[in-house]
Amino acid sequence: MTFKTIFYIIFMALSTMNQANSASEKKLPPCRDSPNCVSSQAEDNKHFIEPFKISGGPDAAWKALKRAIDNHSRMVITHESADSLHAEATSLVFGFVDDINAILDPDTNLIHIRSASRTGHSDFGVNRKRIEALRSQLQKEHVID
Repeated sequence: MTFKTIFYIIFMALSTMNQANSASEKKLPPCRDSPNCVSSQAEDNKHFIEPFKISGGPDAAWKALKRAIDNHSRMVITHESADSLHAEATSLVFGFVDDINAILDPDTNLIHIRSASRTGHSDFGVNRKRIEALRSQLQKEHVID
């Protein structure tokens, strides 16, 4: 094995552990300074997006979110637990991969959500549109307000 391969394996293992830790603390990864990220836990207007406000039971809303992601042809859930998930969305033309993180918070009846591009600077609003499309789909199922 080359040094690059070993470094990559170590980097990916640490990256996965980081995502698991942030979910257990009910914190989404922060957005970088670039405009290609939205998060319901962002503290600035450029990156902030409203969390999903659960209108029924938290379990029904969480299952509906997972179904919505699973039913999308270019999204796949890569990690999940009882109250957090990580998914990847791949763009149609260039194959860019964006990360989607969600945390279920049944104490506040919220699903915190984040969508961010892995590369580049601008996303032309794609991440915001993606989250709003998920919100619209879950509203049609009457699981969030």
